[in-house]
Amino acid sequence: MLAVGAATACAVALGATGASAAPVSPDTPYPGSIPSWAQPSNDQGAAAADTSVEGELFLSLRNQDGAKALAEAVSNPRSGKYQKWLDAAQWIARFSPTKDDYANTVSFLESKGLTITGTPDSRQYVVFRGTAAQVNSAFGAQLHKYDFKGTTLIGPSQAPTLPKAVAAHVVGVTVDQGAARHPNYATPDSGQSDSGQGGSGQGAAPRSRSAAPATPSAACSNYFGQNADTVPPAYGRTSFPTYICGYTPGQIESAYGKDALVKAVPGNRGKHGQAPDGKGQTVAIIDAYASPTILADANAYSARYGLPPVDYRQIVPSPGEFKDGALCGFPSGWQPEQSLDVDAVHGTAPGAKILYVGGYNCNAGIDIALSKILDGKLANIVSNSYGNQGEAVSANYLFGQVNLELQAAGEGIGLYYSSGDSGNEAASLGYASPDFPASSPWVTAVGGTSLAVAQDGSYQFETGWGDTRDQIVNGAYNDPLPGPFRFGAGGGVSAAFAQPDYQKGVVPNTLAQGKRVSPDVASDADPYTGYVVGISPITDNTTLATGPFAIFTYGGTSLACPLTAGQMAVAQQVSGEVIGFANPAIYATSRRSGTVQDVVPPPTQEALAFTSPSTGSKYLVSLDLDTSLQTARGYDDVTGLGSMNYQFALAVARQGDHGRPF
Repeated sequence: MLAVGAATACAVALGATGASAAPVSPDTPYPGSIPSWAQPSNDQGAAAADTSVEGELFLSLRNQDGAKALAEAVSNPRSGKYQKWLDAAQWIARFSPTKDDYANTVSFLESKGLTITGTPDSRQYVVFRGTAAQVNSAFGAQLHKYDFKGTTLIGPSQAPTLPKAVAAHVVGVTVDQGAARHPNYATPDSGQSDSGQGGSGQGAAPRSRSAAPATPSAACSNYFGQNADTVPPAYGRTSFPTYICGYTPGQIESAYGKDALVKAVPGNRGKHGQAPDGKGQTVAIIDAYASPTILADANAYSARYGLPPVDYRQIVPSPGEFKDGALCGFPSGWQPEQSLDVDAVHGTAPGAKILYVGGYNCNAGIDIALSKILDGKLANIVSNSYGNQGEAVSANYLFGQVNLELQAAGEGIGLYYSSGDSGNEAASLGYASPDFPASSPWVTAVGGTSLAVAQDGSYQFETGWGDTRDQIVNGAYNDPLPGPFRFGAGGGVSAAFAQPDYQKGVVPNTLAQGKRVSPDVASDADPYTGYVVGISPITDNTTLATGPFAIFTYGGTSLACPLTAGQMAVAQQVSGEVIGFANPAIYATSRRSGTVQDVVPPPTQEALAFTSPSTGSKYLVSLDLDTSLQTARGYDDVTGLGSMNYQFALAVARQGDHGRPF
């Protein structure tokens, strides 16, 4: 059995928020709606009355314990109910709030002059929008502005309240901007300034990024060790390999064992007679907004790298429905994420169908996008390359999100989340924290590595993704080696969730201390050993005009997550099994299978020479130095159990086929 459910998560979340996640009685306030950053010490005063505010009310499941028990049973290979999923209609009929309770909740919000902007079929939550004045009147929230590490966010200065009749079936209220997600991609030139600390330059709310990193120069390599550059003495050397221009899909497939998988399957065919390419599987991808050129870009990319045309469809809002551009980083800030996700899934599973579902913003719009997939059971693998900043969100929000994850698990839908690009988040938060939703025990968190691929496409080695970068000025290093932290895989010990049973006996007790630790697995994420991505960059966020198609280099756990999702799609095709929520099977497989690639500290310090394509500045990038997170033999909080590869993914899938070896 898994050790934590939505109710437990809600209660444990007090450590992060200092408040109960649900009202003690129906006529009490909702103190769990106040995020940890909404403190008097950083209060900037009342929000303007006409400020546009988005919020959600989360309703009670009809049988919370039953939903948790179902999710545990159908996901656990040792259970007699393993893989006996419900379809979406069955899950909704059994666990969703009643139609009457939902209608009453909607009616209450409308009676307060609020606009309803989201009503999922599961009826788990209602999304609404109004002015700060309307929200204050409806909930007594007294919305204020707060300075959260240099970003101004809106949040409640006192606990919102609801009338007894509404509170009887509402377990959570969110009326703050802290739940805005940010994409977890990185480029060789992205990140904090060299004198600063921190990760990919993202604050609590995502800031707009350049959609078009400079094209790599001849100073990079097409495979690990192809070229080298002379640098000042470091780690007993004066010459280091140059960074990777961007691995191709073929190199990633080869390094992660696609050829070995083909040879291992009798007749080079899976259970249904196809070559192992993900055919017959659908991988869903969720991001905010939508690229106007995604299909043309993906097919141009496929033609360049010898892939078949992508089998792609999307469910997206019209550009006129896009909201909260400044808060979310605008469409240009999310376009690279969508392109990276599509190219990475297509590169690892070229025969799989890809379904892209875009949110109208990076907050509740993403919840609506997820619900569209869950409520229609449109895919059983969902790649999510975004996250919150640490667990700095309200307990009510955590509770509502966990209920969606329970629905996914009960239906046999695996949710994969990138673990983050800012290490332990201490530089941004002031304390160590893994990113949510990757810290949830009901999702598969994908951490990051730095991958070395040889000239023949073979796997050389991996280290944990954690880059420091030291600029070379006048023949010397600008800072003492190894230089300032640049970016690295997110991970660490949750303050909000207890340790699930599947991690017990695998994650060291000295690390876990009874809590959920993330990530679970990892894949290539380092932008200095990154991936080629094709984009026609958005040049105007109003008209969505784009520039010419070009190939750029991207990394981040935004790369690691879809690479893993694609491999899982191939494993499902070959095995004929649906994996669903994968963690219990992943950890069970790791106990008996040697197919997972353990990522351990390198025997000597690895580093890469980097010449910035945009400025010409030279740097030494030192690897496997990820804030307080460290790689280690066995499980670690940078790479989890180790690096995902096709053989391990197949072994996980075959837990449903009596665990027989391939």
